[in-house]
Amino acid sequence: MTLITSPPSNPKPLQFSPLHRATWRPGQAEFVLSRAMSNTSMVLNSGHNISMSNKLLLNTKFSNHLHKNANRTVPNITSAALVEAAEPKPEPEAAKFRRILLSDVVVNHQRRVIFGRKWNSRDLANASVVLAMHCLCLFAPFQFNWSALLAAVALYVVTGLFGITLSFHRNLSHRSFKVPKWLEYFFAYCGVQALQGSPIDWVSTHRYHHQFVDSERDPHSPSAGFWFSHMSWLFDTASMNERCGGPSNVGDLQKQPFYRFLEKTYIIHPIALGALLYGLGGFPFLVWGMGVRVVWVYHITWLVNSACHVWGKQPWKTGDLSRNNWWVALLSFGEGWHNNHHAFEYSARHGLQWWELDMTWYVVKLLQAIGLATDVKVPTEVQKQRLAI
Repeated sequence: MTLITSPPSNPKPLQFSPLHRATWRPGQAEFVLSRAMSNTSMVLNSGHNISMSNKLLLNTKFSNHLHKNANRTVPNITSAALVEAAEPKPEPEAAKFRRILLSDVVVNHQRRVIFGRKWNSRDLANASVVLAMHCLCLFAPFQFNWSALLAAVALYVVTGLFGITLSFHRNLSHRSFKVPKWLEYFFAYCGVQALQGSPIDWVSTHRYHHQFVDSERDPHSPSAGFWFSHMSWLFDTASMNERCGGPSNVGDLQKQPFYRFLEKTYIIHPIALGALLYGLGGFPFLVWGMGVRVVWVYHITWLVNSACHVWGKQPWKTGDLSRNNWWVALLSFGEGWHNNHHAFEYSARHGLQWWELDMTWYVVKLLQAIGLATDVKVPTEVQKQRLAI
């Protein structure tokens, strides 16, 4: 989504000499006995060699005692310090890694966005829009009325459900179903009013996310930091272009004049909507219909990128960090069943179980029932069995 613009090293094994059992009694000489009883001499602590046959006569009891001790298994008396020394040491870089709160996700390539780098004009424009929308929300408690709230809720459905989840994501990014062109363009225009970028930019970023999921080239992976995956990636456009490249993966959209038009004139359309809202209901409609609604849809969309790669369950072997998160699914019209989505990217249905609420899928089913949606893709039972854990 864009807003304005289109193993540790192998340790060396430690060598230890074999351990010999020593028997010692106070007041008596100390014997060092080898295990091979064929030797006919013993070494006393005085250092003199004495022939066993001629100079030392052992009675039967003492001889049996020596044989018993010589054949006894030597217990493992390796100290904890030796064990610790033998264990492989982690690389120094590992000390810099940290886990995200209440998760097993490790931040292994932290990206610093706010400080310590040069901001370009696109970064500043994106940050300005996000900041302006959040500042507009500050007036919400003082500009509340029920009509303004109703306008915000209606636009939340139109731009969030019809625009982002139905159009930008499932229809344009993954081609999970087909609709007539006039309807496809209408839904895409609803997505433009979410103030999350033109269809070309949004779809390009999302396709790169699936291509490089949770690697260092992923546009917004939590392995680079939770807040990076949530929103700060939007303010580092140069880095994303270096890692992923430009919008070279959306040729199907770029060849259509309508999407090229939206890319060139993108910012005009939300401004026009804001003016319309102000004309209909004054400042309260602007605050709630633009500020509150836009910020609400912002963070719900961003939670799919961040929370759904950090918290939740993974019923499928996807090889990435994607999770099914029920509370994000409730807010995002079914997008929170994210592990389902990464397992079957082409599927128009994300809530694969009957109890997994997926409002976007219900709209697709309705469109299919009235003949407006065709070529609706869902995973087969065989495909599910291949990826099931």
